[in-house]
Amino acid sequence: MKKIIITVVGMDTVGIIARVCSCLASHQVNILDISQTIVAGYFNMMMVTDPSASDVPTGQLQAELGAIGEDMGLSIRVMNEDIFNAMHRI
Repeated sequence: MKKIIITVVGMDTVGIIARVCSCLASHQVNILDISQTIVAGYFNMMMVTDPSASDVPTGQLQAELGAIGEDMGLSIRVMNEDIFNAMHRI
């Protein structure tokens, strides 16, 4: 199973998790793990997802989540698990 890592960073506001999760659910992307914190008003979330049942390619999902990010003043990144792991390997 190919996993997709989604990160969300920005100022905390109402509805961040709801909007991101609604987008994922509408495309049958399963959330396998989720972690979120708020520190001094800054929101940070990381999700590990399974897109295997999704009805859209990763690029379209990235564009839709990016639009949500722009609308809410957030940085939302979508990347393949292999790329994420390579970026964070020491």
